[in-house]
Amino acid sequence: MSDALLSSFWAFALASLVIELIPGPNQTYLAALTLDRGMRAGFSAVAGIALGLSIYGFAAALGVAALINESPLLYQVLRWTGALYFFWLAWESWRDETDSEATAIRQDRAIQSFRRGLITNLLNPKAAIFYVSVLPGFIVPGAASVFVQTTVLSAIFVSVATLTHIAVVLLAGRLHRLLADPGWRVPVRRGLALALVAVAVWFLLATAR
Repeated sequence: MSDALLSSFWAFALASLVIELIPGPNQTYLAALTLDRGMRAGFSAVAGIALGLSIYGFAAALGVAALINESPLLYQVLRWTGALYFFWLAWESWRDETDSEATAIRQDRAIQSFRRGLITNLLNPKAAIFYVSVLPGFIVPGAASVFVQTTVLSAIFVSVATLTHIAVVLLAGRLHRLLADPGWRVPVRRGLALALVAVAVWFLLATAR
């Protein structure tokens, strides 16, 4: 591996860390989910988010991310569907569940959280834009094929993002234990629902063109 390529990878890792340290929808969603359902759900969502980011990274290597960026209709469909999905999650959190529903959710919590983490990222066109606008600047011409470099850079970004998301879940998990009292269940769920509404609005503003 050439020194130029290695330096580019390190620079991209640092840039990815700076980007991920800026609070965004993923971090807010993970914090809200972990506060509501605990660290197991949070870690499952982290895995789903990582898979979603990986899919976009592979799509970028194949040129699909550029297609999303260049198609206003496709971009807006993803954007509004993603926002509506966050609003739906907020409604689910606001609606207090019955005991039977709570039991069912606990049994399927990990799978459900993984699926939601995956969907929220696949419906986020900004993930595609990142791979189209930021990642190409770290490609070193002639050092290796563009496909290989894009794949490695995508893996670096997913790794950095996943580590920061794990940190968010660990921090929120400490608060979840403090809020385990059943008397806190309804006000906490309602507060988290409002937070998810804020995430949906934030998502629309951040992805506006």
